[in-house]
Amino acid sequence: MDAGGVAEAVGAFASVIFAISHVPMVVKAVRTREVRSYSLPNLLLVNAGNALWTVYVISLPLGPIWALHTLYLVAGATMLTLVVAQRRRDQRSGTPEDRAMRSIARRGSMTAGRA
Repeated sequence: MDAGGVAEAVGAFASVIFAISHVPMVVKAVRTREVRSYSLPNLLLVNAGNALWTVYVISLPLGPIWALHTLYLVAGATMLTLVVAQRRRDQRSGTPEDRAMRSIARRGSMTAGRA
């Protein structure tokens, strides 16, 4: 294998590793639904970049890049959906810390009435 072939093989392998590295994050986020620490602006940029990159990818012949890009699209869209849903839930009911404080306040008012 010549130097160009080695570089291409290493690049393909690195791309697969990079793509697969998204899987644990997405699986954990889907499983736990705990995504408060993720940056909404970052996810918006990731999805905008993926949308623009799609224009390039569809100009290429069908091949491995399509599979890798599909994984990026799914991972980015899934994370964005989860973060937006989390933010909406938090707006309706508050953060876990807010709910804990309300619970403590309710318990305090219940015990105050018994005194």
